[in-house]
Amino acid sequence: MNQRKKSYLFLILCLGLGLLAELSFFHGVIGVSYVLFIAAFYAVLFLQQGVHFSHRRIGLLVMVLIWMLAASYLFYDNALFYQLNSLVIPVLVFLHIVLITTPNHIDWLSAIFANQVLQKFTQTFTYGKRWIKFVLKRTIFRQMNQATTQLVKRVVIGLLLGVPLLGVILSLLVSADANFESIVMEVPSFIIGLNVLEGLFRTVAVILLTILFFSAFKTLRKRYVLPLGKTMQTKQQASWDGVIAGTIIVLLNSIYVLFVVIQFKYFFGQAIQADFTYAEYARRGFFELVVVTVINWSMLLICLKFVPIKKQFSGYFMKSMYSLLIMASGVMLISAYIRLSMYENAYGFTMDRILAHAFMLFLIVIFAYTLIRVWLDGISVVHFYLIAGLIFYAALNAINPEQIIVENNLERYQQTEKIDIHYLNALSYSGIDGLITLYETAPDYPELQSVLKDRKESIEQLDLETWQSFNFKKQQVINRLKELELD
Repeated sequence: MNQRKKSYLFLILCLGLGLLAELSFFHGVIGVSYVLFIAAFYAVLFLQQGVHFSHRRIGLLVMVLIWMLAASYLFYDNALFYQLNSLVIPVLVFLHIVLITTPNHIDWLSAIFANQVLQKFTQTFTYGKRWIKFVLKRTIFRQMNQATTQLVKRVVIGLLLGVPLLGVILSLLVSADANFESIVMEVPSFIIGLNVLEGLFRTVAVILLTILFFSAFKTLRKRYVLPLGKTMQTKQQASWDGVIAGTIIVLLNSIYVLFVVIQFKYFFGQAIQADFTYAEYARRGFFELVVVTVINWSMLLICLKFVPIKKQFSGYFMKSMYSLLIMASGVMLISAYIRLSMYENAYGFTMDRILAHAFMLFLIVIFAYTLIRVWLDGISVVHFYLIAGLIFYAALNAINPEQIIVENNLERYQQTEKIDIHYLNALSYSGIDGLITLYETAPDYPELQSVLKDRKESIEQLDLETWQSFNFKKQQVINRLKELELD
């Protein structure tokens, strides 16, 4: 089979991928369709590129994370991550396919790789533009002479410029005359009834997506890497004076040691209850402690990167000061964690508070690895930070924070008989599931029946959604609502 026939067959595959993308993302709420699209996308990638890829270990990790994020659309229904992943997954997929088609000797955390990503991104659209011009010359403009071709191009440009202007003028005339409005509005009503506009939009979307996929895959076949030039390679690294940096670290540690000594009185005593309420203590300094911890982390990174250590004694001294700073930051994180936990016990669990807890745990992992880096000079912290950040984000999707919020609030209700049913109702299907569970144990809770009645009446609308929106959690909640008997 010659190269031209292979290109035509691959174009047909990209057309199928474009159709699947349109079906997956432009027909209501996304659910199982995301997993199906990711499977088809990588099947086409493997078919075109083969199974021999570069950067196998990090590439396999990123692929697993992409699958985890896509699967969250099938198993959970978190409004926050639904929006975030609509941006994160496409970016991760593009970075991944560039990564696994870039030679192994290129570090994936380097300026050269960043340049490669930018080049592939721009080349994709450049290739698509050139391919469209080629197709138009071989089809529409093939039998036309130069003058006719230029005429058609000018007409198209006139339409592109004139249609928006026509829309503005029509809107002004419609506002000026009611009879003119009634006549003009009959035309779009007729077109909408025939679904012409919707069909046109979907056709254009499929064509554009097909060209995008075809151009991206064709661009990826070129595995060469454009160098950045000698200027960036020979640039000298800036440095900080070790005495100045050491003085700053010693001053910070002296304050932090005093703070830690005071904090241990709270950890092991009843001073909190004696001086403040839970809410007052939790509010006093939680945000400030987290900010100070982030500042300490930034200071550590700057010192590790830019402070040279020339003598053995000064090296051990600075490493000891770094270690003390890390341990003090750990105590501050624990203090902030305890404050937030008390606030949750007093006022309930929300998404913001759960994410704050998760972020503090992430910082503890980061600080632990940074402590290892302080004493082992040969390891890279930035590689670990990026990998840990991706795993952390995927793990948040996998554990379903809304389910944790619901379970903790129900457990808190058993102890305090207090729960915010309106907040649970504002969550996704996990919140509705929690309200049903609450009704089974406390059917007389104020306003709970009316909230569940409204939800039960909306089942018919939920059932009308397309197959692309199928979600296990949603289906479970719909079944529980149908079986729920309200007074």
